Amino acid sequence: MNKITKIDILTNPSKFDELKDELNKIGISGMTVSNVLGCGLQKGHKEYYRGVAVDINLLPKIKIEIVVCEIPVQLVIDTAKKVLKTGNIGDGKIFVYDVQNVIRISTDDEGLDALKAEK
Repeated sequence: MNKITKIDILTNPSKFDELKDELNKIGISGMTVSNVLGCGLQKGHKEYYRGVAVDINLLPKIKIEIVVCEIPVQLVIDTAKKVLKTGNIGDGKIFVYDVQNVIRISTDDEGLDALKAEK
């Protein structure tokens, strides 16, 4: 059985359209995308509201979740890094996980069968 891997990419929302286009070019057709809030090394920033400084600790980010089994994981990672890397804090993070199983609820298909497009 082929290995199933989940890749989570957390990054700045401004880069999403370019990333989505590049992932599509390498064969990534399915993904889950969420708007999230978070902070890392940046620790947020100060904004002024009605003349008063306010610490904004959680910054808007976008989370892209991808599950792959046939497309090489390193190709996905390299593609994301090529699009997202500016060399500055805030470029984001990539998390890679092993997936034990996938179950398509509508058909009870499991594993690779659950990831294949329905005919």
